[in-house]
Formats: sequence, C-alpha cells, structure tokens
Amino acid sequence: MKKKHFVKFLVSFLMIMVMIGGLSAAPIADDQEPVVLRIIETTDLHGSLFPYDFINDRESSTSLAQVYTYVEQERAKDQEVVLLDNGDMLQGQPIVYYYNFEKTDSEHIQASVMNAMGYDAASVGNHDIEAGHPVYDKIVKEFDFPWLAANALDEATGNPYFEPYTILEKNGVKIAVLGLITPGIPNWLPVDIWEGLFFDDMVKTAEKWVPIIQARENPDVLIGLFHAGVDYAYSGTADQMYNENASQLVAERVEGFDVIFTGHDHIATNVVVKSPEGNDVYIVGAQSAARTVGSVEIVLDPDMWGHYNIRTITTENVAIADFPASPAALSAFGYAKDEVMDYVSKRIGTITETISTRESFWGDNKFVDLIHSLQIDLTGADVSFAAPLSLDASINKGPIYVRDMFNLYKYENLLYSMDMTGAEIDAFLEYSYKKWYNQMADENDHLINFKKDADGKLILNERYNTYDTVTRYYNYDSAAGIEYTVDVSKPAGDRVDITTMSKDGAAFDMNKHYVVAINSYRGNGGGGHLAAAGLTKEEYTTRVLSSTLADLRFYLIKEFEKRGTVEPKVDNNWKAIPELWVKNGAELDFPLFYK
Repeated sequence: MKKKHFVKFLVSFLMIMVMIGGLSAAPIADDQEPVVLRIIETTDLHGSLFPYDFINDRESSTSLAQVYTYVEQERAKDQEVVLLDNGDMLQGQPIVYYYNFEKTDSEHIQASVMNAMGYDAASVGNHDIEAGHPVYDKIVKEFDFPWLAANALDEATGNPYFEPYTILEKNGVKIAVLGLITPGIPNWLPVDIWEGLFFDDMVKTAEKWVPIIQARENPDVLIGLFHAGVDYAYSGTADQMYNENASQLVAERVEGFDVIFTGHDHIATNVVVKSPEGNDVYIVGAQSAARTVGSVEIVLDPDMWGHYNIRTITTENVAIADFPASPAALSAFGYAKDEVMDYVSKRIGTITETISTRESFWGDNKFVDLIHSLQIDLTGADVSFAAPLSLDASINKGPIYVRDMFNLYKYENLLYSMDMTGAEIDAFLEYSYKKWYNQMADENDHLINFKKDADGKLILNERYNTYDTVTRYYNYDSAAGIEYTVDVSKPAGDRVDITTMSKDGAAFDMNKHYVVAINSYRGNGGGGHLAAAGLTKEEYTTRVLSSTLADLRFYLIKEFEKRGTVEPKVDNNWKAIPELWVKNGAELDFPLFYK
C-alpha cells in the first residue's frame, strides 16, 4: 500500500472509531460516481505556437494551436482535464526570440497563448533559463498559472526561486504537481544568465519535497512534472549527483509518485517502473515541437470520507499532426504571427552561393567556416572553435534574411574569447575528433564514429531515422586559425597534428597562450571538450577574457548587415587523412545520415 493511501486509510479508520464512540460524521453518498481525470502534457515546444516554420518560411505539421484543438476536444467529454507544460518554451522559433529580446514592452506571446488555453501549471526548462533573468523573471509574472522548479534555489535564501509545487482541485480530487528542472544548467550556460541560482540534485530534492507535500496536502494524486529525460546514462551514471536526466531515477528511488511527466530529451516516453515499495509509477513524455502530447487517464473512486483512490491509470502519446489548428487561436493571436513574419523577412544582406551543414561532417567546409570567420572578426581571436548546430540546415544563394540566422546559428549562445595554451587547444581537438571520427581499419571502413551494439552492428535511431553516433553533431568542433591534419588511421588521442598559424605561418607552440573564440555552451563545459583539454570546472570562468552581451545570433545579424554581400569560402586549414580512406568513408556514411 502506498504511504499516501495508508494515510487516507488511517484517517478513515480513526473517523470510524470516532463514530463508534458516538460522534457524528457526514459520509459521502454511496452512489457517488468515480471521477475521470485527463492529464495532458506538452513539452519542449521551442516556440511552435503556430503551424508555421518562421525559419524556413513554410507551413509546419504541428503546433500548440493544434494541441488546443485536442485539449478542447477532451474538455468536451465527461471528464476533468488538467493541462501541463514541461518547459523549454522560450527558445527555438523566432517568435519567442522576438518576444524575448525585441518586443519586450508587452506581455510575452507565450504567456498570452498559454493563459488563453487555460494551462494549470508548467515546469521551467533549461532553455527558458537560457533566455536570461530579464526574460524569465518577467514572464513568470505574466503566467496565470504556477511555473515550477523545486530544485532551482535562490542562493541567498536557499528557498526555491520558482514555486516548488502546486495543488489543483478537479471535481473534489486533490492533485499535487511537483516541478523539477534538469540540474545540468551550470555546465551549459554562462553564470550571468542564472546568477543567484543553484540547481540541486533531482532525487535529493524529491526526497525532501514529497514528504512535505504528503504531510501538508494529503493529495489524492501526486504528479511529477520534470524537465529532464529518462536516460540517466546519457551524460552520467545512476549514482552521480546532478544527473541531467534523472526522471526515472526519481520514480525508482522516491516513494509516492503516481505519474511522472518528462521532457528535455524530446522523446515520446511511455513506460511503467516500480517505486521503492513496488508500486507502479507511470512515466510519460511528449515529443518536442508539439509533435505529440502525453495523455494520461486516471479513474478515481471516492471513499465515504471525501478522499479518492486510484482505480486505473491509462497512458498514451497522442500525435498532433492530424488535428487542425484552432481557428480561435489563429484569430486571437494572428497579429503576433504577422508581426514576426515581418521581422524575420527583414533583408540583412546577400550570400553568393548555397551552403549546407551536410558539408560539415566530412571535412573543412563553407558552412562552419562562415561561423569561424565571423567569430574571429568579432573577437580578434587567434583560434576559433565551432560546430554545425543542425544536422541538415542550409542557407540558400541570394538575399539573406533574419530568418536565415536561425539556420546558421540555432541556439542563443553568447560568444566568448578564452585564454588557452597550445597544448590545451591540441587536447581539445583530439577529444573532438575522438568522438567524431572512427579509427578506420582500411579504406572500406566507416569514417563517422557510430555507436554499435554487442554484435558490432550500427544502431538505428527510429526517432530520427538515422544511425546513432557516439556524440551528437553539435559536438563536432573543428578549428580555424591553425593549420592541422586529422589522421583517422591512428588511435584516438594521437590523430591531430597542428603545424602553423593560418594568419602568418608562425609555428604553432604547445606552450604559448592563444586567444580562442568559443561559444558559451562550450566555454562553460558543454560537450566535455574543456575538461578533456585539462581544465577544471573552476578554471572555465577564469579563462574567459571577454563575452558578448547579447547572443551570438544578434551579432551575426549585425555582421551580415555590415558586410552586405557574403561570399562563403573554405580556407582548407584542416583535412582528414588518408584522403582516399576519408573519401570512401564519407561516401559510405552519407546515406546513413541522409536517407
């Protein structure tokens, strides 16, 4: 028996004893019907408010406007609907960027839409924190519902910076919702963005708050709303503190949850695990960009003392593409769509040829070199590190618009200049190419470092319809400003040979200090490159020489406006060898990336 159900049983038992003792109580009518709850979760919306892709100027198949149609359908049934969101709403499509940083003198469109839809609660996501204090401190006041993150603590007080949990009542049923955020934020984001906050361990926080909720609220249903994934091994171990994706760990280690909704990993999750006392905990997560929603039906039976006991829990992931967009939503918020279309359609320059991230995985290329050149121009750095941030993005020949910068640079990273020695630069690149390229046995082997199963076979990722790689493409950092080769016939750690500086042909010196241009995600330890270079976490901040005040995309827009016409060039400062092996390996692997 779950602890909370035992508490209810004990309360009922004591009340019966009171009645036997001659005092009166008012039992619930015997014919009272069960209550049906429908709990709907969206997560990782990333600005997908309308069925329109502002970046690529085309219709899209899923959106929050379509979710609204599904929600209204469910509200029309004989059930109680709870609508929840699981974070990462303030980054992605230009519409949220526009309201984050451009149109800041009015209510945020995300708040306007979610308030109109009648959300009951939401959790805070890491990309919501990425928007910065001015954005999330403003929007939390605009929401008509609580924004939850029990483990995002105010360093000054030790108390939750956001609300830790909320209580919802639906037709007499008392529902507690505990919110948690992935604690990995300090590894990815510059301290200015989350200054004054501390992100505590998820399991530790749940262990603290669940007994408080049970004692203080005695809810009929306890829901976890966690902006974190289910695969704790993704970037750590089960027993590692501050695990990025600890949702399942919480379910298995903290007694009391009935349902846990997940996010952050963009995966449609639907599993059942056992709590410490052997009770079922249902873990449900939706896909990103409103492709699916998590939908849970809970049927509860009333007891004679006014409490409700769970009879059944049924879970599903509902695809949203088949639902039409809500005409009411499109009509009410069409002004925002029109305004943002004007914003992203602003011409900022011209590009002389089409470039694509598809070029980025096999060697030096024009797409990433464009980022390198802009980073060096902006910082005056000796060396630049950059990676393709999208698997399949392109900028087409001709006029360049604001929307194109969201393809060129996907995330709202700041741009740092950092102090690194030659030896650290070398170790950084050895780590990058260790994760990126396979040690090829011969000219018929794979170039890309794919994950393999126990039988040595490549692992197909059904979500992306590509094969899993050892690390994600956004960790495939190359360098500009130095001349080097990568010998894929050699073992990891002994592949990179840096010879000279690109600018003046001076010999590259392992002992010399260089100024390096690097984005804030990588500069705060994201991907593990700086750790592999021998820097401690405490050193990351001390090595930063300068930082942009706005995100890198803002400066890229200004740079395009300044240049007018951009002619993409590849500087051929690095290449992978042996060249025949690399050529054959790329031809073998290209169809595994792009089907």
